[in-house]
Amino acid sequence: MKAGVLFSGGKDSSIAAILLSTWYEVELNTFLLSQNASITNVKEAAASLGFPHHVHTFGEDFLHEIVDLIVQEGFPNNGIQKVHREAIRELCGLYDVVADGTRFGDRVPLLSDDEIRSIGDRYGCSYIRPLIGFPKREVERLVSRYLTVSYGETGEIKNGDYETGIREELIKRGLSPAQYFPPAHQQSLITGRKNNS
Repeated sequence: MKAGVLFSGGKDSSIAAILLSTWYEVELNTFLLSQNASITNVKEAAASLGFPHHVHTFGEDFLHEIVDLIVQEGFPNNGIQKVHREAIRELCGLYDVVADGTRFGDRVPLLSDDEIRSIGDRYGCSYIRPLIGFPKREVERLVSRYLTVSYGETGEIKNGDYETGIREELIKRGLSPAQYFPPAHQQSLITGRKNNS
């Protein structure tokens, strides 16, 4: 059975995909907020994992809606939650099983149990989070064993995180992303898969 995994190119979604590949035929799915986004690095990250990779783009109207919400509220949490929720819903139209790299201790994006039940009931898919019981320390231990990774601040590292497209739209509007996002937020991009038996 296939599992569609939301994939940013980062370490968490990569480890989730590797774990799921024991039981499912994993396909990676990256959702972009702009057709102009450059995701060469994300495609290379996906290729290094060896799973099929699909790219989806939300309409420009959706990006404007999300950025309007963030500007109105003054913080990004609800906007990012909305993007994540919509990506999961879209994947449910393509796969019976959908997954992501959310882990123990994550706050955003993170769907509630009620939202997960509602999506499953409404769309007939199973949404799973293989890392939800893994604290950051354990994810880091797995990453160091199975992946090579580069790190950098959001906006500098070119991965497929939702925040990247949002930041670009804020800049287009003449607004500073630093006004809405926490400073020095670290992102990851995998650069390879280690050969471990």
